[in-house]
Amino acid sequence: MQFTYYGHATFCIETAGKKLLFDPFFTGNPLAKDIDIMAIQADYIFVSHGHGDHVADLLAIAKNTGALIIAMHEITQWALQQGCKNVHPLNLGGAKQFDFGKVKMVPALHSSVLPDGTYGGNPAGFVVSTAEGNFYYAGDTALSIEMQLIPMYAPIDFAILPIGDNFTMGYEDACKAAQFVATQKVIGVHYDTFGYIEIDHNKAMDHFAANNLALILPPLHTNFTIH
Repeated sequence: MQFTYYGHATFCIETAGKKLLFDPFFTGNPLAKDIDIMAIQADYIFVSHGHGDHVADLLAIAKNTGALIIAMHEITQWALQQGCKNVHPLNLGGAKQFDFGKVKMVPALHSSVLPDGTYGGNPAGFVVSTAEGNFYYAGDTALSIEMQLIPMYAPIDFAILPIGDNFTMGYEDACKAAQFVATQKVIGVHYDTFGYIEIDHNKAMDHFAANNLALILPPLHTNFTIH
């Protein structure tokens, strides 16, 4: 799989020849200020919840690319009302097979409301199973004992977890989450975007290493292989 990180919780994974874009936040994202959103390619757009720092460019990119939006039912209905044409609603516990693999929507402990005040349903994460490997994207979340269920759905090759604290779990809880989901490899997201969520990179890396886990702090705007 190919992984490209755009800062905050926005990233793209390419698998089976398909581009899977997650939580598109470019406009207003200081870590992606030079990105032209009209140049962003996507076949699918996953949305974990409705906050502006996860949906800021959802509508523009979906309309430009025709990508299928995969999200909580309430978010897909909102997207349809805003002029998007291609959506697939999920809800917690539900799973669906797509041409790149299987997606299961799982709970996240957070809040969710869309930028215009529309109810965004429940926040969520995704377990994605593909021929090239399986991964868990937690979305914005606190540590939850329910994460221990994740390995029942698929063996997790790597997890994409928020580590910035304040609005989500910090790197200490993310380390415990990695143990819960039975993976050795974590890609950290949702950190350093704003002052509230700035972290000490060395402390975070050392904490994971002390627990015999690998924490990847991905380079910005650089495509790299993850498996």
